Amino acid sequence: DSMAQGRGINCRLCTKVLKKIQALAGDDPDEAAVAAAMKKGCQVLGRTKGKLCQQLVNKYQDQITEGLQNGDMPRDICTAMGICQS
Repeated sequence: DSMAQGRGINCRLCTKVLKKIQALAGDDPDEAAVAAAMKKGCQVLGRTKGKLCQQLVNKYQDQITEGLQNGDMPRDICTAMGICQS
C-alpha cells in the first residue's frame, strides 16, 4: 500500500484512524461529536501516528465528517479521499 502524498499516511493507517473515530463518534454523530472523536482518536495513537492522524483529519475533516454522518465505512471514506485504492 502506497504512501498517500508522501506523508506516510497509508490505507491501513487511514482505515484504522477512521474506525477509531467512528467508534468514538457513536452511531448517529453530529459535527461536534465527529470533531471530538477526531481529536481523541488521534491522541490515542501515540506520537508518530498521532501526528499523521492529525494531518489527515486537518486536511480531510469535511470529507471524514460527511462520510461518518452518511454512515459510510471507514475503508470507503479513505478510498474517496484517494488514500486507499478501490
